Amino acid sequence: MNGYDFTFCGAHLTALGSGALWWADAALLCVSDLHMGKSERILRRGGTALPPYETLDTLNRLAADLARLPVRHVICLGDSFDDSAAAQALPDDMRGRIAALQAGRDWTWIEGNHDPAPVAMGGTHLAELRVGPLTFRHIAQAGATGEVSGHYHPKARVRSRGRSISRPAFLVDDARLILPAFGTYTGGLRCGSEALTRLMRADAHAILTGNRPVAVPMYGA
Repeated sequence: MNGYDFTFCGAHLTALGSGALWWADAALLCVSDLHMGKSERILRRGGTALPPYETLDTLNRLAADLARLPVRHVICLGDSFDDSAAAQALPDDMRGRIAALQAGRDWTWIEGNHDPAPVAMGGTHLAELRVGPLTFRHIAQAGATGEVSGHYHPKARVRSRGRSISRPAFLVDDARLILPAFGTYTGGLRCGSEALTRLMRADAHAILTGNRPVAVPMYGA
């Protein structure tokens, strides 16, 4: 399993190369910002047609993490669908795929700003969820501690062998953890952007995803 182990607010966590967060002691896997149905939403609103495979690819990558790990609880941390209509337009085979992933596991959909929790998909539907020392919600709140959130799709940049590499990244300091977007067609926000520097402390780190997740200081990444 390719991942970066770290401790956050007393919880021993692993930032997986896929962009998922693994909490072994709770047998809990958390993913954020799947944005399933994005290609359908863009086409519906008159945009450019994109290959309509992002939902399948996103679910395949999630299934791979679930196959590798003894997951009992999955938390989808908001914006699981690109909007409510995208959830309603999801093809039956993709609904069946989600149901298969849910089977035998607790599954929590957290409400996002793009979509309300998809109540037709099974599982539990909440605005936020507290598990032990951690609170899972979609958008970070000022002054929160022990908070795990998403929403911003953070990415960071490092230099390797004379070239610059940009990847989705986890951001973590002593108070909060922000997950990268897990969805296939999701973009990213540079970790030096004002929206993120307002939230993260000076000692924050960015954990870059990929085959070999690596942690670097957030400020300057």
